[in-house]
Amino acid sequence: MPLRPLWLCRACAAPWPCAPARLALLREYADDRVALLIHLAGLLHEATTQLYTLNPHDAPEPAQLFARFLGWARSRSPS
Repeated sequence: MPLRPLWLCRACAAPWPCAPARLALLREYADDRVALLIHLAGLLHEATTQLYTLNPHDAPEPAQLFARFLGWARSRSPS
């Protein structure tokens, strides 16, 4: 889990979810991608509130937060 309210990885200090956290989440939710997305959406909501409260003038853009929390976890359709 991330270091809140900064939303940094406790192990590597990268923005959470970092690559190792993403892999761990994919393993944990391997059989239920919908549950993973719901979990991440809740964390996105919490992170958005906390990051904007900490620094409303320099908080990440909504599109950046979406990509960081949810964009990577969406199922990829075969081409």
